[in-house]
Amino acid sequence: MNIAYFDCFSGISGDMTLGALVDVGIEPGALRTELSKLKLDAEFSLDFEKASKHHITGTRAIVRTTESHQEDVNRTAELSEGADAHSHSHDHAHETHHHSHHDHAPSRHLADIFEILEDSNLERAIIDRSKQVFDRLAEAEAKVHNTSKDRIHLHEVSGIDSIVDVVGCVIGLNLLGIEELYASPLALGSGFVRCAHGLMPVPVPGTMELLKGVEVRQTQIRKELVTPTGAAIITTLARGFGPMPEMVIDRVGYGAGTRELEEQPNLLRICLGEKKEGSLESDQVYLIETNLDDMSPEIAGYLTELLFEKGALDVFLTSILMKKGRPATKLSLLAAPDFRESLTQVVLTETTTFGVRCHLVERSKLSRDFIKVQTQWGTVRAKRGYMDGEPIKAVPEYEDCKRIAEEQSVPFRQVYEEAMRALG
Repeated sequence: MNIAYFDCFSGISGDMTLGALVDVGIEPGALRTELSKLKLDAEFSLDFEKASKHHITGTRAIVRTTESHQEDVNRTAELSEGADAHSHSHDHAHETHHHSHHDHAPSRHLADIFEILEDSNLERAIIDRSKQVFDRLAEAEAKVHNTSKDRIHLHEVSGIDSIVDVVGCVIGLNLLGIEELYASPLALGSGFVRCAHGLMPVPVPGTMELLKGVEVRQTQIRKELVTPTGAAIITTLARGFGPMPEMVIDRVGYGAGTRELEEQPNLLRICLGEKKEGSLESDQVYLIETNLDDMSPEIAGYLTELLFEKGALDVFLTSILMKKGRPATKLSLLAAPDFRESLTQVVLTETTTFGVRCHLVERSKLSRDFIKVQTQWGTVRAKRGYMDGEPIKAVPEYEDCKRIAEEQSVPFRQVYEEAMRALG
């Protein structure tokens, strides 16, 4: 399996990702050919040049467009003064050709961007993946501004340059034949940034919303390291964040940002290779726990069912002894990153606890598939687990056995045992 690992030691932006994809092996002409399938209402060009950051050479992507941005003027002035705050109109390396310093680029809605994508001649898979990135971005911005994603104005991320960034990255991964994408914890900057809505803390609220459930680390660098476009791309496309998965590295590329950081190279590193054959699948989930010593046991069954209905991956109860020898129950549940907040709210609402503990944990899993087996009462699905490409176990699905037992008025145990015999 061909996989990519994004080493985001200096954050991530859309243009840094484009630069890294070209540096790792994409032919720029092939990327431009695919991007030309977008039917945009303004001209753009995409160029690449070599850049050195702390003596490490990478590729810088430069998007130029006839679409005007007043914010660029502010950005140039502030950067020339050495200010920490800067305009947020673009990612790290964008340049814009202006008709007039007083013109503003159109602020598109999500529907406008979707229309551009649907009107293009791009492959269906590219369109759908790009739409997922912008949809996630719009949802985050809408939550921050207390509106719906269909009504939000995507000020900084709806320009042609941002569309080229997002769609270009999706195209690039497709050209490289990447089947899975993973990323390191994201390095965050600090300070302030000037946006269409005024001065904002770094990371800006929209970016912070996108980073929910993602492993990050704070740096003392007073610059914006993770941009909204970069955050939307990596949080939509990456399967997980953490250490590099077991892989055989084939190629390494670096995407260069515009700024010179004193503390470290302003680069995004991409490693391409093959996932180790037979290695276990892995992902990251949250373990949410709380101790309950003053709640009626009758609530436990209801709570367990409710948590599963709301998206919990697993729920389990453990008998414990708390201070002064008081018997209690520890409630534990596993939640995918996107469900962490909602499931925490269920626990706080439905139990007597005043707080929960939350840990990001990594799961190692057998790869799996599902098959069907026949019993005298009907068909039962079964889950098979694989290690090193060979099936090592199979178990009937509980819900199928339960349904048949209830419908046929036979003991659950008999249905389950016959399904096990059918599995061999």
